[in-house]
Amino acid sequence: MFYEPSKGHGLPHDPSKAIVAPRPIGWISTLNRAGEINLAPYSFFNAVSTRPFIVWFSSEGEKDSASFAQETGEFVANLVSRDLAEKMNRTSVNAPRGVNEFVYADLAMAPSRLVAPPRVAAAPAALECKVTEVFRPKALDGSPTSAVIVAGEVVGVHIDDAFLTDGRSTSPKPAMSPV
Repeated sequence: MFYEPSKGHGLPHDPSKAIVAPRPIGWISTLNRAGEINLAPYSFFNAVSTRPFIVWFSSEGEKDSASFAQETGEFVANLVSRDLAEKMNRTSVNAPRGVNEFVYADLAMAPSRLVAPPRVAAAPAALECKVTEVFRPKALDGSPTSAVIVAGEVVGVHIDDAFLTDGRSTSPKPAMSPV
């Protein structure tokens, strides 16, 4: 099968998310200036470079994680292990602004050291980030898309000691987005 995305595919489900899979899930925690906390999973998340260490996540539309990160200049990318997958799924709820997804999903928060947003205490790794860029990709015709990409330089890394062996990091079984 061949199709041009701008013209449609004729399938009952859009295959675009299944083509690039599995994808790691970035569990993004943010805090706005009013002190409201947000925690949401993003399957459009990944590392971009190591020097400097930069990660980014993409929000399809202006959601709380992207707007809070843009407002304060900070976010934490928490990594999700399989044992946290059910709680991570609970945080994908479309809750009104001001609902703390940590509380909703019964997750313990841990303080970050260099940024204000809390991190998921049980996450095997958490990346404290300072926003370096927020942008909206453009379509071929130059029109803006609905996607909001937030890039951040990692300024602090938390790794659960259980995943360190002889000074090397070993990966937990990650929760991946199958589609």
